[in-house]
Amino acid sequence: QVQLVESGGGLVQAGGSLRLSCAASGSIVSIRTMAWYRQAPGKQRESVATVTSGGSANYVDSVKGRFTISRDNANNTVYLQMNSLKPEDTAVYYCNAVLRDSSSYILRTYWGQGAQVTVSS
Repeated sequence: QVQLVESGGGLVQAGGSLRLSCAASGSIVSIRTMAWYRQAPGKQRESVATVTSGGSANYVDSVKGRFTISRDNANNTVYLQMNSLKPEDTAVYYCNAVLRDSSSYILRTYWGQGAQVTVSS
């Protein structure tokens, strides 16, 4: 079994910063990509940032220059540093990992439980 456990959400004023963490654990063989998604009330879930095992990162345009995704491969952990937060960043943030586990060795997608980020104006 594989689990993704998130931490670091909370309430912050506009212009502030938060850092999200997500640790993957269990019978993991290898992790291809790790990512952060978010879902605001009444909206579809969207990809915020993705990082490959080699460290290549991609961001949705709305967070470029403000958010930084990073990854600790040794500890199967991904981070999202969020600076200059805006009220429109308010959402539940979900960790995502595409990985192989020892039960089947095929690529599967796993999700964290979600972390609420609220930015007040």
